[in-house]
Amino acid sequence: MAIGLRRRLLKLGKDERAATAVEFALLITPLVTLILASLQLSLIFYAGQALQSVAVTAGRTLMTGQAQDAGDTQSQYHQVVCNSAPILFSCNGLMVDVQSASQYSKINTTPITLTYDVHGNVTNTWSYSPGSPGDVVILRVMYNWPVVASPLMVGMANQPNGDHLLVGVSVFKNEPYQ
Repeated sequence: MAIGLRRRLLKLGKDERAATAVEFALLITPLVTLILASLQLSLIFYAGQALQSVAVTAGRTLMTGQAQDAGDTQSQYHQVVCNSAPILFSCNGLMVDVQSASQYSKINTTPITLTYDVHGNVTNTWSYSPGSPGDVVILRVMYNWPVVASPLMVGMANQPNGDHLLVGVSVFKNEPYQ
């Protein structure tokens, strides 16, 4: 019986009928992973550029004094930002931080660090100080972009909840509006 088993194993080692299928199975997994990672990275870059455009567009309403003249509150300005955002972003996920100072050197440019509760919700409170004519303003629009299969896409998720934080920034000096 041991001789029959030995003969079958030797015969199996020489059998090449399924070699192509085995090679395909070995190569398709990394190939599909690479393609999915490329698509995910492309979406992250595209969404990041779209969010930067939102920050620039929304910043114009502050720079020209439209938001200040309208007396916009923080929630009303958040809606202005939301209205300029493409369909890629949900309004509830957009985070808007507006800070102002009298000079560029006094503006707070420290990187944003998000804090989360036990349910994965952001707990940060954001500033809304649109400034006066001639003030320097920094507008940061943030969004947690979901990373599909984040444990497999090493390096794409930069948040503890497996998302990628996108940040659009606009720094400008308010015009001398009336």
